[in-house]
Amino acid sequence: MSKIKQFQVTFDCADPERVARFWCEVLGYVVPPPPEGFAGWDEFNQSLPPERQGADFVCVDPTGVGPRMYFQRVPEGKAVKNRVHLDVRVGAGLVGEERLAALEAECARLVPLGAVRGQLQLADEENESCLGMQDVEGNEFCLD
Repeated sequence: MSKIKQFQVTFDCADPERVARFWCEVLGYVVPPPPEGFAGWDEFNQSLPPERQGADFVCVDPTGVGPRMYFQRVPEGKAVKNRVHLDVRVGAGLVGEERLAALEAECARLVPLGAVRGQLQLADEENESCLGMQDVEGNEFCLD
């Protein structure tokens, strides 16, 4: 039997720090400490060659359970729908009106941070309700 492997989730984006800090707020993640010898990430960033400054950013689960999130600058903008997206589990175990209330409450928290509300998909015979969203650069995710 093969071993379970750790993984990170990587986002291509225009502004890695902005997108990373948005996802820190969404997931309760944190920015890890800067490399040894640097008082902060700004100081570290300034030590890099100009073409590498602001090129990437990271956030991590403070409990060490969830995957590392890596954000890398790419020159092209987002052009089509994501083939993979995150489902943020804010309504797990809830059904009906209680689940809808949890989805709406989280949506109301995220919109002021720059998220964009998408379509609400109501429960059917197979699936519970979920709410489509976009992050600060248009990457799709769901409140589930």
